[in-house]
Formats: sequence, C-alpha cells, structure tokens
Amino acid sequence: MLQAERRHHIMKQLQASGTIYIEKLASEYNVSTMTIRRDLASLEEEGKLVRSHGGAVLPETLAPEVPYYTKLSSYTTEKEQIAKKAVALIPEHARILLDSGTTNLEIAKLLKPRDDLLIVTNDAKISIELLHSDCQVISTGGELQKDVGAFIGSHVQELLRQIKVDIVFIGANAIHLSEGISTPTLEKSHIKRLMLKSARSKWIVADHSKFNKRSFAHVCDFDEVNGIITDSQIDEHTKEQLEKITNVY
Repeated sequence: MLQAERRHHIMKQLQASGTIYIEKLASEYNVSTMTIRRDLASLEEEGKLVRSHGGAVLPETLAPEVPYYTKLSSYTTEKEQIAKKAVALIPEHARILLDSGTTNLEIAKLLKPRDDLLIVTNDAKISIELLHSDCQVISTGGELQKDVGAFIGSHVQELLRQIKVDIVFIGANAIHLSEGISTPTLEKSHIKRLMLKSARSKWIVADHSKFNKRSFAHVCDFDEVNGIITDSQIDEHTKEQLEKITNVY
C-alpha cells in the first residue's frame, strides 16, 4: 500500500472510531510503528488529527456542559450497567456522596429501596429521586445550575469541607489518558475536588463516550482515585491502557 493510500485509510478509521492506536495500525498495515508515527505526524501537521498517548484523536473542541435532559436520554443502558457495578461496591451502613449527573441518578434509583445508608448529593434530581427512600438523605442545597440540575456555590463548598464519607462517585465530562479527568467549569472542578477529599474510597463513573476527551478544568489524575467504573462499550485498547494506571470496572 502506498503512503498516501495508507494515510487516507488511517483517516477513514479515525473518523469512524474517533481514536486510533499506533501498535494496532502497524500490525494492520504490516509496517513499523515508526512508519505509523511519521504518518500521524504528517497528518497532524495538516491539521487532520491530534496525536495522543499511543495514537491519535480527531481535532476536538473541549467537552462542554451538557443540559440535563440531553444527558438523560443518552446512553441509558450503559449508565444502568455502571450503576449496578457501583452499587456492588457499597457496603452496609455506608455514608455515600453522589456527585451530580445522570449516571449517579441511576445509582440513586438502585439505592432507593435500601434503609441503611446516609446519602449526600449536590444534584436536585437525585434529591427528588430519594424523596421517599428510607435512607437518610442530605441535599447540599446551594445555587441551582440552570438546565443542569447541580447545586453549586460557596454553600456547597462549605458543606463538603465539613463532612467525611466512606465512598464517593464522581461524574466526569471528559477522561483523557495523559491528562486525567476534567470538567467544563472551574466551579465544578473545585466542587469535585472537595468531594474527593472528603471520601475514603473514590470512584469515577463515566460511560464510554466520555473517554479520549478533554474539558476546560482539570479535576484529578488517575492516581488520586481508586478507579473508574464504565460500561462494556469502552474501546478495548483504551481500557488496556487505563488498566496500566488505575482500576477499571
């Protein structure tokens, strides 16, 4: 295969999957990894891709804040998978902190029948979901983020500084192999960091669409959490790379 033809096919693969990997491409095209690296470097110079850890991604805009009702209808089955895995990690009589987001809403639905937990959340929809639960529920209150349903502001931050919980589940807008976990705003990043600081066991919950993306404000690196809980649709190579640096469930 000629160089130009190979690069054309590389771009077709990238546009189809969003992420490509050097070792996989080298094997597929029966060339050296150095040849693939040169291909990717050339395509990056043309502005067609951005090289990343072990491969390349499409040129990206930073992952934005997504309105609640858009998230609610996206990847529902995957979020249910994640919730089942997360709930399996929760011991009896635990104190739990649920970050805002629709994945954690699915966790709340599974926890609702229990009566042995203390659940803290900064999410209006999760608070309502647990309205008739026999668990003890604490809503942080604060300024309600329009169209998102998260409580933000100094009131939330002060409450989080005063509590200690057994386990926290943090939502993620973007997860990147070399840059860790990020979120669209500095305010949300600060709140998530306070949540992590308050918990003994720390887990990121994110469906497969959140991987190989960046957002504006850094939250944490992989060594600051116990692991990531995701769904079965995550790209296998991405999962393998993540498993070298953290736990992936």
